[in-house]
Parts: sequence; C-alpha cells; structure tokens
Amino acid sequence: MAAFTFFYNPMSRAQIARWALHEVGADYEPVLVKWDDKPAALMAANPMGKLPTIIHHHGGHDHVVSEGAAVCHYLAATHPEAGLLPGEHEMADYFRWLFFAAGPLEQAATAKMFGWQLPPEQEMAAGFGSYDRTMDALDGWLSSHDYVCGERFTMADVYLGSHVDWGLIFKSFPERASFTAYLNRVRARPAYQEAKAIDNKLIEEMQAHG
Repeated sequence: MAAFTFFYNPMSRAQIARWALHEVGADYEPVLVKWDDKPAALMAANPMGKLPTIIHHHGGHDHVVSEGAAVCHYLAATHPEAGLLPGEHEMADYFRWLFFAAGPLEQAATAKMFGWQLPPEQEMAAGFGSYDRTMDALDGWLSSHDYVCGERFTMADVYLGSHVDWGLIFKSFPERASFTAYLNRVRARPAYQEAKAIDNKLIEEMQAHG
C-alpha cells in the first residue's frame, strides 16, 4: 500500500495537493473522484466529499487531511527532508501568508468571480474587507519578496502560488507585475511541471471522452 491515498479530480483544487505531493516526493495512490459518483471511501473520510482529501497510512493509523492549506503543510511536516518547512525566522511570514491565501485571498477572488459587491459600510464584517485592499496587500509583499519567506521557496508557495496561478488564468486577480513575476518563478519548479502535466493530460482525456 502507498503511504498516501490521494482523492482527486484534475478539474479541482486537488491540483494543489498533487503539486505538494510531488514537491515532497510522496508515495501516493491517486483515486479519481467523479462528481456524480463519489467513492464511499472518500465520503467516509470526508463527509463533505471535498477535494483535495488525502489519507496518510502511517504507524497502523489512517490520518485524514482535507483543506488545501492543511494538506500542503501536513505534507511538508511529514517530509522534513524536502526542506519546505519554515525556519525559525520564517515562520511568521510562512503562516501569515498561508492563511491569508486560505482566507481573505480566496474570499476576495470568489467574490470577484461571482460579482458579489459589498457596500463600504459592510466591508468590516467580511473576512477580506475589500477586493482592492486584499490584492494591494499581496502585491505589496510580492513586489519586495521573491517568495513568501523571502528568497527561499517553501510549501506556503505551493498554496499561494496555486491561487495566483488560477487567479490570473481565470481573471479573478488583476494583472500586476509582481503577480506575473512570482508566478513565473513558481511555475519553474520541476514538481509544478510534473504535477501539472499529469493533471493536464487527465483533463484532455476526460474532455475527449465527453
């Protein structure tokens, strides 16, 4: 049995987890999830049926991890030899931007995609405040940092990089020089290219078969 069971659909946030799995060199078994026929094993592990979901088979126990940010960090923590965990003086930036991406950034991008508008007097009640301030905050950081923690790539860049990747492709992020430069750096990662090639091929096969 592989160390990890990886429930995925290539047209989902599971792409984040596949990239993370390849970054750490994890031994995993992929299980394709069809939207209209979700495996019983997935529903038992995650009653919401959400992707990505992984199961770590370790020490006689099955450890279930869902939510993209949690999956990324868990893989980094269980594979310290990959060198993707934050150092002592990188932890603040690592966790700050990891959870920024999981919270305000995704909320702001979702609101943009669906055309949800908050009146200014209600912005304080929303986790992201406003779309423009959220994007300005990320732009300000990436304009002066190559990666989340400065000059060194960490697992936080897998998660944040995935958001920037999709945001620019689907136009939920504005075109800004810092975003494009950052995306070019993370796309150069061999693990990104390996994982993306697998998912792109699967998407092509699925579309070819209707």
